[in-house]
Amino acid sequence: MPTFVRTDKCDGCKGQDKTACMYICPHDLMMLDKDGSVTGHAMKAYNQEPEQCWECYSCVKICPQQAIECRHYADIVPLGASVQPLRGSDSIVWTIKFRNGNTKRFKFPIRTTPEGSIDPYGNKPSVNMDDIGNPGLFTLPGTELKGDKSQLIRL
Repeated sequence: MPTFVRTDKCDGCKGQDKTACMYICPHDLMMLDKDGSVTGHAMKAYNQEPEQCWECYSCVKICPQQAIECRHYADIVPLGASVQPLRGSDSIVWTIKFRNGNTKRFKFPIRTTPEGSIDPYGNKPSVNMDDIGNPGLFTLPGTELKGDKSQLIRL
């Protein structure tokens, strides 16, 4: 379901040219109504094409005023319930409010690393080419590799 902006909470990112939700939206759906001609509320963000929303939650997570919400499908979030994230510098806290009034919070760390900083083979043992013809790897018993094994992988 698409996102929508609660105009009572939105401050238009304090009058900047581009709001946080406009910056982060991968589909460029969020807009700022500077004069109020579209929404009737000046300096408020809005979703210009709700049916095109990818529901990626990027705008919901980045909004500093928590003014953007998402209408959820009934099989995920029952009617009357809500899901709202609060993003910190090192974690995201998801607040789930159920129809019966119960509230649960889940905290997840933000695990971002600079591109190229992870060595994908850092903790892996080196390859033993003598084992490649053994049964249990890629060959079947009786069909062992014949020929020069050094032609398979260059180290």
